[in-house]
Amino acid sequence: MAPTAIATPTKESPLLFEGLTWREFKAVEQLLDRPGYRLSFLEGILEIRRMPGEPHETVKKRIAALLELYLLMAGFDFTPTGSMTLENETAAVKREADESYKLAPGRVRPDLAIEIVFSSGGINKLEAYKRLKIKEVWFWEDGVLEIYHLRGEGNEFYYEKISSSEEVKGIDLDLLLRCINMVNHVDAIKTFQQAFPTQKTSTQHS
Repeated sequence: MAPTAIATPTKESPLLFEGLTWREFKAVEQLLDRPGYRLSFLEGILEIRRMPGEPHETVKKRIAALLELYLLMAGFDFTPTGSMTLENETAAVKREADESYKLAPGRVRPDLAIEIVFSSGGINKLEAYKRLKIKEVWFWEDGVLEIYHLRGEGNEFYYEKISSSEEVKGIDLDLLLRCINMVNHVDAIKTFQQAFPTQKTSTQHS
């Protein structure tokens, strides 16, 4: 029988180095500016991960394809920003999402960051995104999709786990997840696309 879901490989842990200043981190970043590694930084902790392999990239591109299809059909004036570098020296943080999106014109930073988790340990990703003031973060891990939305005001922010996206309004997350986890990419896109007449879409996003 053919497999019906994407297989998840053994998880690897990143290398962590504590007690670095921002200047030291930037110096190390320059030294390791080469293919095959991704560096993140949070409050003195440097995280070094090896670039992910095919399973990670398959899920990443699947989510991007499905989400962008929905955004287009739902009338969002969106801009894919991919793995753009997100950093703030004052907040002592640097992070690159697997995928990210500005969901309306004129955004200073992405509204949505997406993480495909095939590793264990490492810096606190939600804390990093909180300091970067990313409104919503999606985590796909082991076939499960979790969504967190930024709450609060002033200097008091926190992420709340939610059951439906507040940034990508109207998207059917159960259908999205089922299509993400399908083995065949074309079948996944077709299955998702065929459901559009029954999906509740929004034509505006503020």
